[in-house]
Amino acid sequence: MGNNRVRGGRYLPVSYREEELHTVHAEYTLYYIMELIDTTKSFVPSRSNRRLKGLALSIAVILLFPLYPYEAKAQEHGPVPFYISCELSSKYVWRGLEYGKAPTLFPAINYERGTFLATASGAYAIDGSHQEIDLALNYCFNNLLTLSLNDYYFASASGQDDSYFHFRNADTQHYVEAYATIEPSTLPLWVKLSSYIYGADKDSTGKQAYSSYAELGYSYKFKDENRLALALGANLNKSFYTDYLKGFNVVNITLKYETCFTFNRFKLPVSASYVLNPYRNKSFFTFSVYFSSK
Repeated sequence: MGNNRVRGGRYLPVSYREEELHTVHAEYTLYYIMELIDTTKSFVPSRSNRRLKGLALSIAVILLFPLYPYEAKAQEHGPVPFYISCELSSKYVWRGLEYGKAPTLFPAINYERGTFLATASGAYAIDGSHQEIDLALNYCFNNLLTLSLNDYYFASASGQDDSYFHFRNADTQHYVEAYATIEPSTLPLWVKLSSYIYGADKDSTGKQAYSSYAELGYSYKFKDENRLALALGANLNKSFYTDYLKGFNVVNITLKYETCFTFNRFKLPVSASYVLNPYRNKSFFTFSVYFSSK
């Protein structure tokens, strides 16, 4: 939200993706990954420890990916438009909705050229309870208006009941969302309007529900690129945000603080979010760390 770029419907900080991220030494990377895993073990069941080790290995591969040969090519042939990003969150909470209770990994492959951005991303809970595959297209006009088209697909935990290449609107498991974000470069505000226009978003009668959502946000930037953001979101019709039972309701109030941990030359972007869903009478607190090869 705010001065962030869309990643398959989620938001990743961009202010810390600077060249210093490429200077991280392997020993620092592995050390802090293991520190993160050690702290996570205290609240994750022992049966998940093996998954945690696999998660640590995945993060290490992302961070230690050989970037410098690509940088050398970029000097000869121009900037490389592809990059990898990854978010590790203590819990998957999106627009006031909770998608499982386990820490979740959000890897992504991104293609960026000018104001156009295409993303293929996923969401994988470490206990295997949630799997998601997202595709996104975004185009920004005049640093003000961003138009986006997202495809969300929720894979089964076993992987045996999936039908990814089934796109018939009547019974597809894909959810297609179109949305627009207005964010003036001169004001710390943003407005978002979205609607699900195709796919599995059906009401109790089997008709397309066109679940719609609006969000108003404000951000305040401190020194050293620390940032505090407040978002207020509501569903606009009977939609999946309210289990297709109620119309307009406030479903998302999020207070988010972004900063970074600094370890010598290595900067690790992090964020903490306090989320309220008044409609469901629920609250959440999440913590995320971010990685990017950009």
